[in-house]
Amino acid sequence: MTKSFGAMSVAQLSGLIQTAAVDPIEVTEAVLDGIDAYPDRTVFTAILKDRALEEARASSKRLKEGRSRGMLDGIPIAWKDLFDLKGRTTTAGSTVLATGPAAHADAPIVASLQQIGMVSIGCTNMSEFAFSGLGINPHYGTPQNPRSGDLARVPGGSSSGAGVAVAAGLVPVAMGTDTGGSVRIPAAFNGIVGYKATRGRYPMAGVFPLAKSLDSLGPLCRTVQDAVWIDAGMRGPASPSIVSRPVKGLDIIIPDNVVFDGAEAGVVAAFETAIDWLAAEGASISRIAIPAFDEILGLMAKYGALVTAEAFALHRERLAGPQAADMDHRVAMRVRLGEKTTLANYLALLDARQRLIADVERLVCESFVAFPTVAHVAPAIAPLETNDDLFFSTNGMTLRNTMLGNFLDWCGVSIPCGTGDADMPVGFLLSAVGKRDEALLSAALSAEEIIRGEFI
Repeated sequence: MTKSFGAMSVAQLSGLIQTAAVDPIEVTEAVLDGIDAYPDRTVFTAILKDRALEEARASSKRLKEGRSRGMLDGIPIAWKDLFDLKGRTTTAGSTVLATGPAAHADAPIVASLQQIGMVSIGCTNMSEFAFSGLGINPHYGTPQNPRSGDLARVPGGSSSGAGVAVAAGLVPVAMGTDTGGSVRIPAAFNGIVGYKATRGRYPMAGVFPLAKSLDSLGPLCRTVQDAVWIDAGMRGPASPSIVSRPVKGLDIIIPDNVVFDGAEAGVVAAFETAIDWLAAEGASISRIAIPAFDEILGLMAKYGALVTAEAFALHRERLAGPQAADMDHRVAMRVRLGEKTTLANYLALLDARQRLIADVERLVCESFVAFPTVAHVAPAIAPLETNDDLFFSTNGMTLRNTMLGNFLDWCGVSIPCGTGDADMPVGFLLSAVGKRDEALLSAALSAEEIIRGEFI
Protein backbone atom coordinates (compact mmCIF):
# COMPACT_ATOMS: atom_id res chain seq x y z
CA MET A 1 0.00 0.00 0.00
CA THR A 2 1.58 3.25 -1.15
CA LYS A 3 -0.72 5.89 0.33
CA SER A 4 0.60 7.37 3.54
CA PHE A 5 -1.32 6.05 6.51
CA GLY A 6 -0.72 9.37 8.29
CA ALA A 7 -2.50 11.18 5.47
CA MET A 8 -5.68 9.12 5.87
CA SER A 9 -8.64 10.04 8.01
CA VAL A 10 -9.13 8.07 11.20
CA ALA A 11 -12.20 6.46 9.65
CA GLN A 12 -10.35 5.41 6.49
CA LEU A 13 -7.46 3.93 8.41
CA SER A 14 -9.77 2.23 10.91
CA GLY A 15 -11.55 0.47 8.07
CA LEU A 16 -8.28 -0.95 6.81
CA ILE A 17 -7.14 -2.07 10.26
CA GLN A 18 -10.45 -3.59 11.36
CA THR A 19 -10.77 -5.62 8.13
CA ALA A 20 -7.15 -6.83 8.44
CA ALA A 21 -6.20 -5.13 5.17
CA VAL A 22 -3.27 -3.66 7.09
CA ASP A 23 -1.69 -4.53 10.42
CA PRO A 24 -1.19 -1.96 13.21
CA ILE A 25 2.53 -2.78 13.26
CA GLU A 26 2.79 -2.00 9.54
CA VAL A 27 0.85 1.23 10.08
CA THR A 28 2.99 2.36 13.01
CA GLU A 29 6.27 1.56 11.28
CA ALA A 30 5.16 3.46 8.19
CA VAL A 31 4.07 6.47 10.24
CA LEU A 32 7.39 6.51 12.11
CA ASP A 33 9.27 6.27 8.80
CA GLY A 34 7.21 9.13 7.39
CA ILE A 35 8.02 11.35 10.35
CA ASP A 36 11.70 10.44 10.07
CA ALA A 37 11.72 11.36 6.37
CA TYR A 38 9.86 14.66 6.81
CA PRO A 39 12.33 17.51 6.29
CA ASP A 40 10.96 19.83 9.00
CA ARG A 41 12.53 18.53 12.22
CA THR A 42 10.64 20.99 14.44
CA VAL A 43 7.20 19.35 14.25
CA PHE A 44 7.90 16.85 17.04
CA THR A 45 9.83 17.36 20.26
CA ALA A 46 10.03 13.61 20.86
CA ILE A 47 9.29 10.40 18.98
CA LEU A 48 8.08 7.55 21.20
CA LYS A 49 9.29 4.75 18.94
CA ASP A 50 9.62 2.01 21.56
CA ARG A 51 6.27 2.78 23.14
CA ALA A 52 4.54 3.09 19.80
CA LEU A 53 5.81 -0.25 18.53
CA GLU A 54 4.92 -1.98 21.81
CA GLU A 55 1.37 -0.60 21.64
CA ALA A 56 1.12 -1.54 17.95
CA ARG A 57 2.21 -5.12 18.66
CA ALA A 58 -0.39 -5.40 21.41
CA SER A 59 -3.06 -4.06 19.04
CA SER A 60 -1.99 -6.47 16.30
CA LYS A 61 -2.23 -9.41 18.68
CA ARG A 62 -5.70 -8.42 19.87
CA LEU A 63 -7.02 -8.00 16.35
CA LYS A 64 -5.64 -11.35 15.19
CA GLU A 65 -7.33 -12.97 18.18
CA GLY A 66 -10.65 -11.27 17.48
CA ARG A 67 -10.44 -9.03 20.54
CA SER A 68 -10.56 -5.56 18.96
CA ARG A 69 -11.13 -2.76 21.45
CA GLY A 70 -13.13 -0.78 18.93
CA MET A 71 -12.74 1.45 15.91
CA LEU A 72 -9.71 3.29 17.28
CA ASP A 73 -7.64 0.18 18.02
CA GLY A 74 -4.30 0.55 16.25
CA ILE A 75 -4.82 4.19 15.21
CA PRO A 76 -1.71 6.38 15.69
CA ILE A 77 -2.04 9.61 17.67
CA ALA A 78 0.40 12.41 18.53
CA TRP A 79 0.26 14.40 21.75
CA LYS A 80 0.96 18.09 22.27
CA ASP A 81 3.97 18.30 24.57
CA LEU A 82 2.01 19.29 27.65
CA PHE A 83 0.28 15.93 28.17
CA ASP A 84 2.10 13.72 30.67
CA LEU A 85 3.43 10.51 29.15
CA LYS A 86 4.84 7.98 31.58
CA GLY A 87 8.63 8.01 31.77
CA ARG A 88 9.05 11.28 29.87
CA THR A 89 9.52 14.85 31.07
CA THR A 90 6.73 17.14 29.89
CA THR A 91 8.33 20.29 28.47
CA ALA A 92 5.26 22.40 27.58
CA GLY A 93 7.42 23.85 24.80
CA SER A 94 9.94 25.28 27.27
CA THR A 95 13.56 24.38 27.96
CA VAL A 96 13.19 25.39 31.61
CA LEU A 97 11.08 22.27 32.23
CA ALA A 98 13.21 19.92 30.12
CA THR A 99 15.41 18.82 33.03
CA GLY A 100 12.48 18.23 35.38
CA PRO A 101 11.35 14.82 36.63
CA ALA A 102 9.75 12.35 34.27
CA ALA A 103 6.02 11.78 34.55
CA HIS A 104 5.14 8.88 36.85
CA ALA A 105 2.01 8.06 34.85
CA ASP A 106 0.17 8.97 31.69
CA ALA A 107 -2.32 11.80 31.90
CA PRO A 108 -5.79 10.23 32.35
CA ILE A 109 -6.84 11.28 28.85
CA VAL A 110 -3.75 9.59 27.39
CA ALA A 111 -4.49 6.46 29.41
CA SER A 112 -8.11 6.46 28.23
CA LEU A 113 -7.15 6.40 24.57
CA GLN A 114 -4.42 3.84 25.17
CA GLN A 115 -7.01 1.59 26.82
CA ILE A 116 -9.06 1.53 23.62
CA GLY A 117 -6.00 0.73 21.57
CA MET A 118 -4.65 4.01 20.20
CA VAL A 119 -0.91 4.12 19.55
CA SER A 120 1.05 7.08 20.96
CA ILE A 121 3.55 8.13 18.29
CA GLY A 122 5.23 11.17 19.77
CA CYS A 123 5.04 14.64 21.32
CA THR A 124 4.39 17.66 19.14
CA ASN A 125 5.97 21.09 19.37
CA MET A 126 4.04 24.07 20.73
CA SER A 127 4.26 27.70 21.73
CA GLU A 128 6.14 27.96 25.01
CA PHE A 129 3.75 27.34 27.93
CA ALA A 130 0.91 27.42 25.36
CA PHE A 131 0.96 31.23 25.46
CA SER A 132 0.75 32.31 21.81
CA GLY A 133 -1.69 31.87 18.96
CA LEU A 134 1.07 32.01 16.33
CA GLY A 135 3.10 28.91 17.16
CA ILE A 136 6.55 30.51 17.12
CA ASN A 137 9.02 28.78 19.45
CA PRO A 138 12.63 30.02 19.80
CA HIS A 139 13.71 26.95 21.78
CA TYR A 140 12.58 24.01 19.66
CA GLY A 141 12.09 25.88 16.40
CA THR A 142 8.89 26.88 14.64
CA PRO A 143 7.15 24.25 12.47
CA GLN A 144 6.46 25.62 9.02
CA ASN A 145 2.89 25.61 7.79
CA PRO A 146 2.85 22.86 5.12
CA ARG A 147 0.53 24.99 2.96
CA SER A 148 3.11 27.80 2.88
CA GLY A 149 4.89 27.14 -0.39
CA ASP A 150 8.10 29.13 -0.74
CA LEU A 151 7.30 31.68 1.98
CA ALA A 152 7.53 30.14 5.44
CA ARG A 153 4.32 30.90 7.33
CA VAL A 154 3.28 30.29 10.94
CA PRO A 155 1.52 27.05 11.84
CA GLY A 156 -0.77 28.68 14.38
CA GLY A 157 -0.55 28.01 18.08
CA SER A 158 -0.26 27.03 20.59
CA SER A 159 -0.82 23.48 19.21
CA SER A 160 1.58 24.23 16.36
CA GLY A 161 3.20 20.83 15.87
CA ALA A 162 -0.14 19.09 16.23
CA GLY A 163 -1.64 21.12 13.40
CA VAL A 164 1.34 20.58 11.11
CA ALA A 165 1.63 16.86 11.91
CA VAL A 166 -1.93 16.29 10.71
CA ALA A 167 -1.86 18.73 7.79
CA ALA A 168 1.43 17.29 6.50
CA GLY A 169 0.04 13.76 6.56
CA LEU A 170 2.35 12.51 9.30
CA VAL A 171 -0.41 11.31 11.65
CA PRO A 172 -4.19 11.02 11.25
CA VAL A 173 -4.91 12.80 14.54
CA ALA A 174 -3.08 14.87 17.14
CA MET A 175 -4.34 16.06 20.50
CA GLY A 176 -4.16 19.73 21.38
CA THR A 177 -5.34 22.10 24.07
CA ASP A 178 -7.31 25.32 23.68
CA THR A 179 -7.27 28.22 26.15
CA GLY A 180 -7.79 31.05 23.70
CA GLY A 181 -7.93 29.26 20.36
CA SER A 182 -5.00 26.87 20.40
CA VAL A 183 -6.83 23.99 18.68
CA ARG A 184 -9.03 26.01 16.33
CA ILE A 185 -6.33 28.45 15.13
CA PRO A 186 -3.81 25.86 13.88
CA ALA A 187 -6.71 23.93 12.35
CA ALA A 188 -7.77 27.04 10.42
CA PHE A 189 -4.25 28.03 9.36
CA ASN A 190 -3.38 24.51 8.17
CA GLY A 191 -6.68 23.62 6.49
CA ILE A 192 -7.81 20.81 8.80
CA VAL A 193 -10.55 20.22 11.38
CA GLY A 194 -10.10 21.27 15.01
CA TYR A 195 -12.64 20.56 17.76
CA LYS A 196 -12.50 22.49 21.03
CA ALA A 197 -14.71 20.80 23.59
CA THR A 198 -16.56 22.56 26.38
CA ARG A 199 -14.20 23.08 29.30
CA GLY A 200 -14.51 20.14 31.68
CA ARG A 201 -15.76 17.63 29.12
CA TYR A 202 -12.56 15.62 29.61
CA PRO A 203 -10.23 15.27 32.61
CA MET A 204 -7.40 17.80 32.62
CA ALA A 205 -5.19 16.09 35.20
CA GLY A 206 -1.68 15.52 33.89
CA VAL A 207 -2.04 18.35 31.37
CA PHE A 208 0.27 21.31 31.97
CA PRO A 209 -2.06 24.29 32.53
CA LEU A 210 -2.11 27.83 31.21
CA ALA A 211 -5.29 29.22 32.78
CA LYS A 212 -7.44 26.62 34.49
CA SER A 213 -10.66 28.61 34.23
CA LEU A 214 -10.25 28.63 30.43
CA ASP A 215 -8.24 25.51 29.54
CA SER A 216 -9.93 22.91 27.37
CA LEU A 217 -8.72 20.34 24.88
CA GLY A 218 -9.63 18.56 21.70
CA PRO A 219 -8.33 16.81 18.59
CA LEU A 220 -6.93 18.15 15.35
CA CYS A 221 -7.85 15.79 12.55
CA ARG A 222 -9.07 15.53 8.95
CA THR A 223 -12.83 15.33 9.32
CA VAL A 224 -15.59 16.06 11.80
CA GLN A 225 -16.36 12.35 11.87
CA ASP A 226 -12.82 11.75 13.10
CA ALA A 227 -13.41 14.29 15.87
CA VAL A 228 -16.63 12.50 16.80
CA TRP A 229 -14.81 9.19 17.07
CA ILE A 230 -11.99 10.63 19.18
CA ASP A 231 -14.52 12.37 21.42
CA ALA A 232 -16.31 9.07 21.94
CA GLY A 233 -13.04 7.38 22.81
CA MET A 234 -12.20 10.02 25.41
CA ARG A 235 -15.71 9.89 26.83
CA GLY A 236 -15.77 6.13 27.15
CA PRO A 237 -18.63 4.76 25.00
CA ALA A 238 -17.81 1.74 22.88
CA SER A 239 -18.92 3.57 19.74
CA PRO A 240 -19.94 7.17 18.99
CA SER A 241 -23.63 7.93 19.40
CA ILE A 242 -23.54 11.31 17.62
CA VAL A 243 -25.20 11.30 14.20
CA SER A 244 -25.60 14.09 11.67
CA ARG A 245 -28.69 16.28 11.80
CA PRO A 246 -30.39 17.79 8.74
CA VAL A 247 -28.90 21.04 7.45
CA LYS A 248 -32.37 22.19 6.50
CA GLY A 249 -33.68 24.29 9.36
CA LEU A 250 -30.28 24.50 11.06
CA ASP A 251 -30.40 27.84 12.91
CA ILE A 252 -27.14 29.76 12.49
CA ILE A 253 -26.40 33.20 13.95
CA ILE A 254 -23.68 35.35 12.38
CA PRO A 255 -22.50 38.14 14.69
CA ASP A 256 -22.25 41.50 12.96
CA ASN A 257 -19.97 43.01 15.60
CA VAL A 258 -16.28 42.46 16.45
CA VAL A 259 -15.48 39.24 14.55
CA PHE A 260 -15.30 40.82 11.08
CA ASP A 261 -13.45 43.98 12.19
CA GLY A 262 -10.22 44.20 10.18
CA ALA A 263 -10.82 40.85 8.50
CA GLU A 264 -9.02 40.16 5.23
CA ALA A 265 -11.24 40.29 2.16
CA GLY A 266 -10.28 36.76 1.15
CA VAL A 267 -11.26 35.39 4.54
CA VAL A 268 -14.64 37.11 4.45
CA ALA A 269 -15.27 35.94 0.87
CA ALA A 270 -14.51 32.29 1.70
CA PHE A 271 -16.71 32.41 4.81
CA GLU A 272 -19.63 34.11 3.04
CA THR A 273 -19.48 31.60 0.19
CA ALA A 274 -19.83 28.77 2.72
CA ILE A 275 -22.77 30.61 4.32
CA ASP A 276 -24.44 30.97 0.90
CA TRP A 277 -24.07 27.24 0.33
CA LEU A 278 -25.58 26.45 3.74
CA ALA A 279 -28.49 28.80 3.09
CA ALA A 280 -29.08 27.16 -0.29
CA GLU A 281 -29.40 23.83 1.52
CA GLY A 282 -32.05 25.21 3.84
CA ALA A 283 -30.08 26.48 6.84
CA SER A 284 -31.69 29.46 8.56
CA ILE A 285 -29.21 32.36 8.71
CA SER A 286 -29.63 35.46 10.85
CA ARG A 287 -27.23 38.33 11.50
CA ILE A 288 -27.36 40.06 14.87
CA ALA A 289 -25.05 41.82 17.29
CA ILE A 290 -23.83 39.86 20.29
CA PRO A 291 -23.25 42.68 22.80
CA ALA A 292 -21.15 40.41 25.03
CA PHE A 293 -18.37 40.43 22.42
CA ASP A 294 -17.84 44.17 22.78
CA GLU A 295 -18.12 43.92 26.54
CA ILE A 296 -15.47 41.20 26.71
CA LEU A 297 -13.03 43.43 24.86
CA GLY A 298 -13.94 46.29 27.20
CA LEU A 299 -13.37 44.14 30.26
CA MET A 300 -9.94 43.12 28.99
CA ALA A 301 -9.01 46.74 28.38
CA LYS A 302 -10.18 47.73 31.86
CA TYR A 303 -9.01 44.80 34.00
CA GLY A 304 -6.57 42.85 31.85
CA ALA A 305 -7.09 39.42 30.33
CA LEU A 306 -8.24 36.52 32.49
CA VAL A 307 -5.69 34.23 30.84
CA THR A 308 -2.86 36.64 31.63
CA ALA A 309 -3.81 36.95 35.30
CA GLU A 310 -3.94 33.18 35.74
CA ALA A 311 -0.76 32.61 33.76
CA PHE A 312 1.07 35.08 36.03
CA ALA A 313 -0.20 33.29 39.13
CA LEU A 314 1.15 30.03 37.69
CA HIS A 315 4.56 31.39 36.64
CA ARG A 316 5.23 34.21 39.11
CA GLU A 317 8.00 32.33 40.98
CA ARG A 318 9.60 31.29 37.71
CA LEU A 319 9.57 34.89 36.49
CA ALA A 320 11.19 36.08 39.74
CA GLY A 321 14.07 33.61 39.44
CA PRO A 322 16.86 32.67 37.07
CA GLN A 323 14.55 30.62 34.83
CA ALA A 324 13.03 33.82 33.47
CA ALA A 325 16.17 34.41 31.41
CA ASP A 326 15.62 31.10 29.63
CA MET A 327 12.03 31.82 28.64
CA ASP A 328 10.91 33.29 25.32
CA HIS A 329 11.07 36.99 26.18
CA ARG A 330 7.72 37.59 24.44
CA VAL A 331 6.04 34.96 26.58
CA ALA A 332 7.62 36.42 29.72
CA MET A 333 6.46 39.92 28.74
CA ARG A 334 2.87 38.78 28.22
CA VAL A 335 2.78 36.78 31.45
CA ARG A 336 4.15 39.70 33.46
CA LEU A 337 1.17 41.78 32.35
CA GLY A 338 -0.89 39.60 34.67
CA GLU A 339 0.81 41.15 37.68
CA LYS A 340 -1.19 44.32 37.02
CA THR A 341 -4.49 42.51 37.56
CA THR A 342 -5.39 42.98 41.22
CA LEU A 343 -7.45 40.46 43.15
CA ALA A 344 -10.41 42.83 43.04
CA ASN A 345 -10.13 43.13 39.27
CA TYR A 346 -9.74 39.37 38.87
CA LEU A 347 -12.91 38.78 40.88
CA ALA A 348 -14.68 41.45 38.84
CA LEU A 349 -13.68 39.58 35.68
CA LEU A 350 -15.06 36.31 37.04
CA ASP A 351 -18.34 37.95 38.05
CA ALA A 352 -18.72 39.61 34.67
CA ARG A 353 -17.90 36.34 32.94
CA GLN A 354 -20.70 34.47 34.66
CA ARG A 355 -23.16 37.22 33.84
CA LEU A 356 -22.13 37.31 30.18
CA ILE A 357 -22.30 33.53 29.85
CA ALA A 358 -25.89 33.64 31.09
CA ASP A 359 -26.76 36.62 28.87
CA VAL A 360 -25.43 34.93 25.75
CA GLU A 361 -27.10 31.62 26.54
CA ARG A 362 -30.43 33.44 26.67
CA LEU A 363 -29.66 35.22 23.40
CA VAL A 364 -28.32 32.24 21.45
CA CYS A 365 -30.36 29.45 23.06
CA GLU A 366 -30.08 26.35 20.84
CA SER A 367 -28.82 28.18 17.77
CA PHE A 368 -25.29 27.85 16.47
CA VAL A 369 -22.93 30.76 15.99
CA ALA A 370 -20.70 31.05 12.93
CA PHE A 371 -17.86 33.38 11.95
CA PRO A 372 -14.31 33.09 10.57
CA THR A 373 -12.03 31.17 12.93
CA VAL A 374 -9.29 33.76 12.35
CA ALA A 375 -9.75 37.07 10.56
CA HIS A 376 -6.61 36.56 8.48
CA VAL A 377 -4.63 33.73 6.90
CA ALA A 378 -1.35 32.47 8.33
CA PRO A 379 1.25 35.27 8.23
CA ALA A 380 4.94 34.92 7.39
CA ILE A 381 7.22 33.73 10.17
CA ALA A 382 10.32 35.89 9.59
CA PRO A 383 8.91 39.36 10.32
CA LEU A 384 7.23 38.11 13.50
CA GLU A 385 10.48 36.67 14.83
CA THR A 386 12.30 39.99 14.60
CA ASN A 387 9.62 42.57 15.41
CA ASP A 388 8.06 42.32 18.87
CA ASP A 389 5.45 44.99 18.20
CA LEU A 390 4.31 43.16 15.08
CA PHE A 391 4.32 39.87 17.00
CA PHE A 392 2.06 41.21 19.76
CA SER A 393 -0.38 42.96 17.43
CA THR A 394 -0.62 39.96 15.11
CA ASN A 395 -0.98 37.56 18.01
CA GLY A 396 -3.82 39.63 19.43
CA MET A 397 -5.64 39.69 16.11
CA THR A 398 -5.07 35.96 15.63
CA LEU A 399 -6.62 35.14 19.00
CA ARG A 400 -9.45 37.67 18.95
CA ASN A 401 -12.26 35.62 17.43
CA THR A 402 -11.52 32.31 19.13
CA MET A 403 -10.88 33.69 22.63
CA LEU A 404 -14.46 34.97 22.76
CA GLY A 405 -15.65 31.36 22.85
CA ASN A 406 -13.21 30.45 25.64
CA PHE A 407 -14.38 33.38 27.76
CA LEU A 408 -18.02 32.33 27.25
CA ASP A 409 -17.25 28.62 27.83
CA TRP A 410 -18.42 27.63 24.34
CA CYS A 411 -17.55 24.57 22.33
CA GLY A 412 -16.49 25.00 18.71
CA VAL A 413 -15.38 23.24 15.52
CA SER A 414 -13.16 24.86 12.89
CA ILE A 415 -13.81 23.48 9.41
CA PRO A 416 -11.84 24.43 6.25
CA CYS A 417 -13.99 26.60 3.99
CA GLY A 418 -11.67 27.63 1.17
CA THR A 419 -8.67 29.87 0.77
CA GLY A 420 -7.79 33.52 1.13
CA ASP A 421 -4.65 35.52 0.40
CA ALA A 422 -1.74 33.56 -1.10
CA ASP A 423 -4.07 30.56 -1.47
CA MET A 424 -3.77 29.92 2.28
CA PRO A 425 -6.57 28.08 4.15
CA VAL A 426 -9.49 29.81 5.84
CA GLY A 427 -11.39 28.33 8.78
CA PHE A 428 -15.15 28.41 9.35
CA LEU A 429 -15.85 28.35 13.10
CA LEU A 430 -19.15 26.81 14.15
CA SER A 431 -19.81 27.19 17.87
CA ALA A 432 -22.47 26.43 20.47
CA VAL A 433 -22.96 27.47 24.06
CA GLY A 434 -21.31 25.34 26.71
CA LYS A 435 -22.19 21.67 27.15
CA ARG A 436 -23.95 21.45 23.79
CA ASP A 437 -21.07 19.46 22.31
CA GLU A 438 -23.25 16.63 21.02
CA ALA A 439 -25.56 19.03 19.21
CA LEU A 440 -22.59 20.96 17.80
CA LEU A 441 -20.82 17.86 16.50
CA SER A 442 -24.06 16.59 15.02
CA ALA A 443 -24.59 19.87 13.15
CA ALA A 444 -20.97 19.99 12.04
CA LEU A 445 -21.19 16.42 10.69
CA SER A 446 -23.97 17.38 8.32
CA ALA A 447 -22.63 20.83 7.44
CA GLU A 448 -18.99 19.89 6.85
CA GLU A 449 -19.28 18.78 3.23
CA ILE A 450 -21.25 21.93 2.34
CA ILE A 451 -18.84 24.23 4.18
CA ARG A 452 -15.79 22.65 2.56
CA GLY A 453 -17.18 22.82 -0.96
CA GLU A 454 -14.25 21.94 -3.19
CA PHE A 455 -11.78 22.37 -0.32
CA ILE A 456 -11.50 18.66 0.57
